[in-house]
Amino acid sequence: MNAAAKAGDNRLILALDQGTTSSRAIIFDANTRVAALAQKEFPQHFPQSGWVEHDPEDLWQSSLETAREAVAKVGGAGRIAAIGITNQRETTLVWDRRTGEAVANAIVWQDRRTSALCSRLKEEGHEELFTSRTGLLLDPYFSGTKIAWILDNVEGAREKAEAGHLAFGTVDSWLIWRLTGGRVHATDATNASRTLVYDIHKGDWDDDLLGILAIPRSMLPEVKNSADDFGASDTEIFGAPIPISGVAGDQQAATVGQACFEAGMLKSTYGTGCFALLNTGTAPVRSTNRLLTTIAYKLNGKPAYALEGSIFVAGAAVQWLRDGLGMIGQAAESSALAAQADDAHRVYLVPAFTGLGAPYWDADARGAMYGLTRASGPADFARAALESVGYQTRDLLEAMHSDWSAGGKETVLRVDGGMVASDWAMQFLADILGAPVDRPVVAETTALGAAYLAGLRHDYYPEPVEMAAQWALERRFEPRMEPDFRDRLYAGWRDAIRRTVSG
Repeated sequence: MNAAAKAGDNRLILALDQGTTSSRAIIFDANTRVAALAQKEFPQHFPQSGWVEHDPEDLWQSSLETAREAVAKVGGAGRIAAIGITNQRETTLVWDRRTGEAVANAIVWQDRRTSALCSRLKEEGHEELFTSRTGLLLDPYFSGTKIAWILDNVEGAREKAEAGHLAFGTVDSWLIWRLTGGRVHATDATNASRTLVYDIHKGDWDDDLLGILAIPRSMLPEVKNSADDFGASDTEIFGAPIPISGVAGDQQAATVGQACFEAGMLKSTYGTGCFALLNTGTAPVRSTNRLLTTIAYKLNGKPAYALEGSIFVAGAAVQWLRDGLGMIGQAAESSALAAQADDAHRVYLVPAFTGLGAPYWDADARGAMYGLTRASGPADFARAALESVGYQTRDLLEAMHSDWSAGGKETVLRVDGGMVASDWAMQFLADILGAPVDRPVVAETTALGAAYLAGLRHDYYPEPVEMAAQWALERRFEPRMEPDFRDRLYAGWRDAIRRTVSG
């Protein structure tokens, strides 16, 4: 029991979890138990091949509706001590400070429209500068080239930006702006570290990188700690003002929620995509395997760093089985279908629907199936989709072990996200990694991370060391696959990758 619980504090923490396909509001008590939850899906927009957009009003309204619903369930705003925000990262919004209206749809992290710009910047020799300062690669994934695209392609945007009228933000900044009635334009260090224009070593926006992308500095939000003062919500939103005091991008929030506070601890989140973060402590580690160096969290002015591997398609492969191929009616059916596949032959899916992420970073690669025969059917497709997540995770872990030898190779992977409910998928993950996979009791780790940061700001939750001691295991999956068979399967995956990458 923590200090707040011992003191009889019956107030609660509201976490707004704004994701790629839905917005959720989850309320936690002093013992990090879920007191209320609300969720709402919103439309995805695909105006051209490789383009993915969200209506900014959908992001706001779905967050607002779920927040109000959850707060009503616990008796009103008087019960809420603070708000924490976690969000889909890299998704880019630009709005007019005078009206509060976005100048275009939000460009989602999955969007690939700036591939040509990234290629040109690489050809001009800029990638080393970007990587050395931001820890990132020149890829359409990140926010910087998205901002540049909006300024260059939305009529009147550049003129307004240069006049100081436009604001840029990732989704957290957009929600903070709307919650505070436009009084606060801010983000935290984790979200800033994903923009391609933030120097993660100096802890500030980088004027050289802004100049290359022709982005006015006046557009950018103030960068704060992950547990900090982000203002308070307007009284009219919940009936009383509530302080906003915790912010982190979704993958960093999950790292906090998984209590990965020590160097060497590793978590992987399986949602639409898959994101593995390895805490490397107070020192940033430069990857030689095209992983990302990022900020895991920043507390009291001190950043903790991480190596990150980003997979664009994880749960999205199961959605493809359901929505694209019609092979299943619900995502949960994929495991049972996969279990029916014939072990006599293996089908491999390389789910490069929007390119390949780490460690390949091939924006032009596209999805492919290998090993199909006349006997192949839905069960083989389902198994290939689930197994592709395990293979891609192994790619990331091998790259991480190569980059950061201080952690050794005896890895325990803490997992979270929608896909981890599948025992079949988690067992294959442990098998193909040859390492234990730990699934926590509290499944809502992303929202929990945001709530923890908000509560930490008010001494509602304990310091990280004590919080880590409260992390609880629901189930450990131990590897059962024979090493020779594991290596044969992975060799087949590597061959499929070689056949898929462009160039």
